[in-house]
Formats: sequence, C-alpha cells, structure tokens
Amino acid sequence: MALKITDDCSSCAACEPECPNTAISEGEDHYHINPDLCTECVGFFADPQCVSACPTESIVPDPDHVENKDALLAKFKQIHPDKEPVAA
Repeated sequence: MALKITDDCSSCAACEPECPNTAISEGEDHYHINPDLCTECVGFFADPQCVSACPTESIVPDPDHVENKDALLAKFKQIHPDKEPVAA
C-alpha cells in the first residue's frame, strides 16, 4: 500500500529527503506522496523512513492504493532495475 500525507502536514520537509524513491514533493498546501513511486521503502529499508521522520504523524496508509509487499517489491524493481533489494 502506498502512503499518503494528510492535511495535518506542517510542511516541515523532514520527510522529503528520507524517501529513496523521490516520491515526496511539496504541494500547494502540504507535501504529497506520488503513489506510483511509493514502495513504503520496500527494497531499501524494513520500515518507511518518511513515517519515522514526520513530527506530525501525518503520513498514513493510502486506502486508494492498496498493495501487498510483493507488489511493492515489484514496483521497487521497476523503479530501480539496476539495484538489488537490501531489506525485505
């Protein structure tokens, strides 16, 4: 499942540099996560790094983009075809 950033986002930008897929960008009102690029850090880390970095706890699962771990790993391989996953 991809993640999303809620309206509670304070636009502090703490999450943006933590994303290994560059899925996070600044929006008009707050930061946003591109669901086509979000792998919840599968392939890089055991846990989503943006969630850990967010001081407002405004990064949550996106019910509109439900994906299991296998789908997230497949997305990782599509985005990074020359990389081997380092964390399962």
